[in-house]
Amino acid sequence: NVPEDLADKLLLASWGLPKAVLEKYHSLGVVQMFEWQAECLMLGQVLEGKNLVYSAPTSAGKTLVAELLILKRVLETRKKALLILPFVSVAKEKKSYLQ
Repeated sequence: NVPEDLADKLLLASWGLPKAVLEKYHSLGVVQMFEWQAECLMLGQVLEGKNLVYSAPTSAGKTLVAELLILKRVLETRKKALLILPFVSVAKEKKSYLQ
């Protein structure tokens, strides 16, 4: 039972991402977010570059929130971003599909 005002925000397509980015996420089976992920993206001025601190269990989807924030900022500002990941294997995986 997701509130109506949040239902649309669960879809990745609602966040103004380019078609190629959406297609890549769709090919990985990611079409929508969890409610908590959308809420993170809508907090305060997070989308304008303000800080966000959040916590969730392993494999809950924390990385998706970070990726979407980074992608939106890079695409909108045309500046570079630095994504720090805890393991080489995760870094290689992210590199291959963020390219």
